[in-house]
Amino acid sequence: MAVCVALMAVIASVSGLNVAQSQVAVELGASQSTVLWIINAYTVTLAALLLPLGAAGDRWGRKPMLLTGLAVFAVANVVAVAAPSVEVLLLARVLSGVGAAVIMPITLAVITSTFPEEERAKGIGVWTAVGGGGGILGMFLSAALVDLGSWRLLFVLPLALVAIAFVVARRAVPDSRERPEHGFDAVGSLASAVGIVGLVTALHEGPVHGWLAPLTVAGAGAGVVGIGVFAAWQLRRRGPLLDLRMFRSRALSSGSLSLLGVFGVQAGILVVLFPYFQAVLGWSGLVSTLGFMPMAILMMASAGLAPRLSAGVGLRSTMLGGILMFAGGLASLALMASADGGYLSVLPGMLIMGVGMGLAMTPATEAITGALPRAQQGVASALNDVTRELGTAMGVALLGAVLSAGYRSAIEPRLEGIPADTADAAREGIANAIAAAHGAGAAADSLVRIAQESFVSGWQQAMWAGVAVMVLLFVYVALRGVGPRPARRG
Repeated sequence: MAVCVALMAVIASVSGLNVAQSQVAVELGASQSTVLWIINAYTVTLAALLLPLGAAGDRWGRKPMLLTGLAVFAVANVVAVAAPSVEVLLLARVLSGVGAAVIMPITLAVITSTFPEEERAKGIGVWTAVGGGGGILGMFLSAALVDLGSWRLLFVLPLALVAIAFVVARRAVPDSRERPEHGFDAVGSLASAVGIVGLVTALHEGPVHGWLAPLTVAGAGAGVVGIGVFAAWQLRRRGPLLDLRMFRSRALSSGSLSLLGVFGVQAGILVVLFPYFQAVLGWSGLVSTLGFMPMAILMMASAGLAPRLSAGVGLRSTMLGGILMFAGGLASLALMASADGGYLSVLPGMLIMGVGMGLAMTPATEAITGALPRAQQGVASALNDVTRELGTAMGVALLGAVLSAGYRSAIEPRLEGIPADTADAAREGIANAIAAAHGAGAAADSLVRIAQESFVSGWQQAMWAGVAVMVLLFVYVALRGVGPRPARRG
């Protein structure tokens, strides 16, 4: 129970802020691109630190590390509640990411190191269902808090979950640890963090400001250098943070890439769906989140079904079926969504996506954890988590940036005749455009309509980008496969 509640707090913080994008943009004067950075600062930090802190949990003890991470996470959310500016909120999100990077790898390591072999797949299925459904459940509860009060209240929810997890963990979580032969890999930890942050920065800035813009080029350069140094160092070090030779295993490579792609596109879709519900359909945060519930229910149900299905037809067939359904759902969203179509135009695609996500995630997670020995379960869980969170950061950066660039490209030629100050606000994002429309006089209704149609144009581009990622992933898994069902080693 403790690890599931802790995991839900971490996952809820990944997605909970999505429901408050419009409010944060208006209250703090942030552009759509800046709001994406506020959302993604948490995820980037989490992804960058998961591997080293997963190894630290193995080395220094999972229980004390879990309790430390919960405490850091709590302090960060207190700061976020009182944040007076974009800068302070960004700092709080980074600190939250540090705490989450301590917590998250330990949650799966506890399951995989304590569950008996015959029950491990079921435990992973529950963990996957909590991880996948917890994000949308967190958005639902966060939306209720936002609608009843302020966007600041959404940081109260993780605080409550962390308090419960802390009390239960002190009593129930065993203090397991490993005794590695080699010292902690500080060089690999730093290089991996630099590589991840640089790569996400390039993906975030490229579609909006251009792939040759200074920040984009600097981010890409740092990402390439960081990843290159990390790979070279890991291959020569006797006790590597992550033994890259393990990726010769078809199970490990296919499972990791599947989680990277599925979680990335899922996170990107959630970021663009909320503004569609709120700014285009005019829904409140709570109603918008209720709109996600059918997808969440099907995702959790199919995640629970996936272990039995993969036992019958194999991991690869289950993963391929999930990826294919996910791509079909995205295509449906791209083709059917419009400013006038309403909820029923996007519901079929969401339902198909929900089933596909659940079917793809569980066998991918089982492939990763099953490919590594018991003594490396902290690293296994961190690898599983880092692919999820790196995918999330990349998906939010790429699909969010494609949406922002598509929106700006579509709205720019339609702002003639709009007062300069109002037009400048409209270029920043749909929430800013709707807020500025209140002072646009006779042009208010026209500006809102222009912003909504421009948003849908950017939305369609983001959906097709997601389809492209899923097609590439499908081809890779189909050709590479996952080999026989992995057996636990060590």
